[in-house]
Amino acid sequence: MGYRQDLWEIAASRNGVVTLAEAEDAGVPAVEVRKLAARGALHAYGQGVYGHRDVPKTPFAQPTIAVALAGEGAFLHRESVLDLFGFGQFNPPKVRVGTRRRVRRALPDWMELESRPDLLDEDLTTYEGVVATTVRRALEDMRDRMPPDRWEALVDAALRRELIGEREATPWKAASA
Repeated sequence: MGYRQDLWEIAASRNGVVTLAEAEDAGVPAVEVRKLAARGALHAYGQGVYGHRDVPKTPFAQPTIAVALAGEGAFLHRESVLDLFGFGQFNPPKVRVGTRRRVRRALPDWMELESRPDLLDEDLTTYEGVVATTVRRALEDMRDRMPPDRWEALVDAALRRELIGEREATPWKAASA
């Protein structure tokens, strides 16, 4: 099996995205990754993040790219998490990425990076290969950023889709009653 196939397997499990670190962990030297990008097999997004051209794009590709570009420890947060599941009608102009450490890299304009040292490990999870805050935490973060009736509709939608449990929703519903 060749390097291109090795990278395809990584990218297929990560929404079409492969990082230089993941490639090296799989035994693909960085120089070979760069060669494949120069030949057109990979699309370079920057900072060691590549898209494999033979892997179909998914709705999770852009969030995966954003988290990878922000680097180790980065995660999707706020309305970008809710937008992953297609509810709330946010259609955010930028993908919101949080991190608990300092990031000094130049990032694309379609991303917004925020320092989130307040997040605990239990507030983070992975959805379809994208590291993100839990839906519960995303709802908490959005509570004061939107009208109460719209926020309550989001809580109901998350509850119906079983993204949060009744136990998590009950205190919110009692507080708004």
